[in-house]
Formats: sequence, structure tokens, C-alpha cells
Amino acid sequence: MPGKGLIVRQRSLIAITAALAAGALTLTACGSRDEGGSGGSDNGGGTTVVIGVDAPLTGDLTALGLGIKNSVDLAVKTANKDKYVDGVTFEIQALDDQGQPSSGQQNATKLVADEKVLGVVGPLNSSVAESMQKVFDDAKLVEVSPANTNPALTQGPNWQTKKERVYDSYFRTATTDAIQGPFAAQYVYNDAKKKKVFVVDDKKTYGAGLASTFTAEFKELGGEVVGTEHVNPDTKDFSAVVTKIKNSDADVVYYGGEYPVAGPLSKQIKKAGKDIPLVGGDGIYSADFIKLAGTEGTGDLATSVGAPVEDLPSAKEFVANYEAEGYKEAYEAYGGYSYDSAWAIIEAVKKVVEDNDGKLPDDARAKVTEAMQNVSFDGVTGKVSFDEFGDATNKQLTVYSVEGGQWKPVKSGTYTG
Repeated sequence: MPGKGLIVRQRSLIAITAALAAGALTLTACGSRDEGGSGGSDNGGGTTVVIGVDAPLTGDLTALGLGIKNSVDLAVKTANKDKYVDGVTFEIQALDDQGQPSSGQQNATKLVADEKVLGVVGPLNSSVAESMQKVFDDAKLVEVSPANTNPALTQGPNWQTKKERVYDSYFRTATTDAIQGPFAAQYVYNDAKKKKVFVVDDKKTYGAGLASTFTAEFKELGGEVVGTEHVNPDTKDFSAVVTKIKNSDADVVYYGGEYPVAGPLSKQIKKAGKDIPLVGGDGIYSADFIKLAGTEGTGDLATSVGAPVEDLPSAKEFVANYEAEGYKEAYEAYGGYSYDSAWAIIEAVKKVVEDNDGKLPDDARAKVTEAMQNVSFDGVTGKVSFDEFGDATNKQLTVYSVEGGQWKPVKSGTYTG
């Protein structure tokens, strides 16, 4: 999944890169597929194509959801302004899943029912994605998530022993927890020199999966897990688990989950007298974590996808354009990935239109899904392309530390097994 960003400073820490100029965006050749859903509608001399967006637009994770929606909106506006696909005007339809799988499934059904929808960006949460994948796949409607990190979504439930793609219509631009968890473990053990960890997770798909991959690597490195606990993400009083952490000899806490829990948990651990850092994944990498943790969050760590923007000067156009549009909310950590997810759909539509004499075919959805497998362009987050499972080929990650009320990058790289 998912987290993240200070309105101003955080924008300088988001994982984004590469040229955005329309002329630099290229698409490789692709095959064809029979059958599929319809797509697009004649708009008086042009065709309207809708890109759906599914994200938490209300609730605890609103900051992330609105960053996703705004970034997709920016991609659509850019494509329309540049007339990037001849004869096609793009629109977005953003639906709120509130971070709930049931809502996500309902939204997927609604998007499938609209024949103008040829692709969907989202969701934020891996648990929500689980409820949507089959709905989209049955309709041959392509889905590109900027934030899902659970490996099973692309590589099947037995991904650790046998990788098997389940849904051909599902893709993502963010890397997976099969890399993020171990990357964090290597940093905590080798760089931060922490040897005893207390592991907590929220029991959800994202949190539990991330905690599991972190734990496996931490043990492999020689670290000791001195305690484990699960928390209810709807709770704000963590006194029971805090007591267990305080009474342990842990020198670090790893939390698998998102910032609405991680922030208060970190604050309560420190206030209880246990002055050790809390470490989490991209789900806690948000300005809201710092607000919730307060000064007690200083020294806490988070991993997030990609590299910090100051290392990627070519991404400045995205930042400048986002600010110029006047969006009220920060794009957060998934802004660049959301833009690239939308642009991947735009590239696929462009390929399908060009291959069909400038018009959308009757089986546009199936053709767009087919084209997505071979999409390749220089995007906000770097080179955007997909492997045989639909996973991003960009595996970059960064560790951030809370210093002076801001997230600051401390190390970029990728997991090396």
C-alpha cells in the first residue's frame, strides 16, 4: 500500500523521477486479444474515454486517497492539453472506497458497468484490491495500482514457493513487500544496529504481509524477535501492547500497517518510558504520522517506494505542474505512482487507437489490457514497465527518518538477497 507527505517539504521527498515531456513517452509493440468489453463513446467528433479512480477519499486515509485522485486528474489534464491521443478526450471518475474491501468491490462493479471506462487507477489498500481483481478481470478491464504492495496480488497466494499470475488485468507501479520488508530488515539490522525487535501488525492484508517479510529477513540476518502482537486498527488505546513492549528487551518496534495506528502507537510507547524507534513501511510514510506521533516520533523510520525527488531532477515538472493546478492536498508518496499509473492507461489507449486506424475497437477493454503488458515509458517515478506478473520493474526503495518534524531520506537502494 500505501502513505504520505508534508504539503511543502514532503513534496521534496516523494519517490519520483524522469522526463514527463509527452514526446519522451514511448510505447513498445504489443499483441492483440479477441473478445472483451466495449469502450469509449462518441463525443461529437471525438471520443471520451474515462479513467476510473478508486481510493479512500474519506476516512482515516483520506490524505493518501486525495493525493492519488489529484495526480490522476493531473495526468488526464496533461494528456488532453497535449492532445496526446488523437481524437480522444480523457475524463476521470473517482469513487470512494473508504479503505473498505466491500466498498471497493461495489465500486469495481459500478466502473465495469460504465462502458466509457477503459482503465482504473487504484486502489490504495491491498485488502481492497483483493475484492476488486476478479470483477475487473471478468470484464477485461485493466487495473493499475500505484500503491498495492502485497506480493500475492500479482504472484498468487503461494508466491513464496511458486509464483503464478492469477489476473491478467491487474498491474501495479509500486514495488512489493517481498522486497520492501527485507529491505527494511537489512537497514534496521545492518545500519541502525538494532538486534531485538518487537513486531506488531494490524492483521490486514498489507500490514500482516509486510510484517511477515520483515520478520523472515530479520531472523535470517541474526536478529531476534522478542515479541509479537496484533492490534485492532479501529482502536486508539494501545496500552496492552505498549506494556508488553515496555517489559520486553526490544531495541526497536516494527509495525506492519498504516499511519492512523502507527502514530499513536509510537507516541504511547515513548510516553510509557520505552525510548526506542518505531519502524514501518510505506503505510506510515505520511505527514499525518508525524502529526499523530508528535515530538515522540523523532527518530522513527519508514521505508517507501522509489527514490527521493532531490535525486531525480527530471521529476520537477510533475511537482511544478501539480502546484500550478492548485490542488489543496499534497500528492503524498503515491502521487508520482498515480500519475504514472494513469499515464500507462493513456499509453495503452493510444496504442490501441493507433492500431485500429485512429478509432477504438469494439473490444477496446480487452485490447487495452493486452497493450498494458508491453507499455514502456519514462515516467515520473522512472522507467515504467511491467514484468510477466504485472509487477513494476522499478524496485527502488528509500528509508526515511523523522527529524525536526519532517521525513528526511537516509538511504536509497533495493533489497539484495
